[in-house]
Amino acid sequence: MLKEFSSYLFVWEIAYSSTELAAIAGAFFFAAFVKGATGLGFSTTCLPFLVYAVGLKRGIPLILLPSITSNILVMIDAGYFGEMVSRFRWMLLATIPGILLGLWFLDIAPAQEAVVVLGCVLISYALFAFFTPNLTLSREIERLLGPVSGFITGVVNGITGSQIMPVMPYLLSLNLNSERFVQAINCSFTLSSFVMAGGLYYLGLLDLSALGVSALGLVFVYFGTKLGSLVRQLMSPSVFRATVLLLLFGLGVSLLFKAF
Repeated sequence: MLKEFSSYLFVWEIAYSSTELAAIAGAFFFAAFVKGATGLGFSTTCLPFLVYAVGLKRGIPLILLPSITSNILVMIDAGYFGEMVSRFRWMLLATIPGILLGLWFLDIAPAQEAVVVLGCVLISYALFAFFTPNLTLSREIERLLGPVSGFITGVVNGITGSQIMPVMPYLLSLNLNSERFVQAINCSFTLSSFVMAGGLYYLGLLDLSALGVSALGLVFVYFGTKLGSLVRQLMSPSVFRATVLLLLFGLGVSLLFKAF
């Protein structure tokens, strides 16, 4: 047993250098800090830094455990779970084949193409969140666009690991109250994370090394979230949010330059 455990530690040492581990810890801490301060998605903020540190295909598996853990905690607090699952069940179900298609593309496509998609997602998210158009959908349009939104979100998630587009603007356009919005979007995040975990394991991208580093990173996620919450209470939310969105926009542009 001890020998087997030692062999796992050896694998971790080979899989990630000390520089990479430091970069991963910093990315986890910063993404959690941003989530605590502004509510922006952990995965979306964390992934660009992981792309620079370890590459997209090695970075996506690292964010699964922190994302699932934080999402479940948020869902427990938000309430309305049954109501939101029932209302958005077709959107959620459509996410699954979308993720499978996205993972297929991730597996066969050159890494730089997936990085381009991630860069475009970040730029689109930053622009949408910054300008926040006052778009409201009727219940009829909601039912029609729900599965489309879920499928496209799944494809983007499978390719890039980012879970916010276009499900976030879709749900924002429905004028849900804050608790229902948080529950609905975290249902999507959590389902996507579990499907991604199975798919990445099947592709050989999720292993004990990634899970171990991801688990250790929960410490940095916890303290980052706490610090972000403190900053949110002391700083103007609008100023800080604009700063973070500008950063995400810049990261998206930099990823496009990196790919080309």
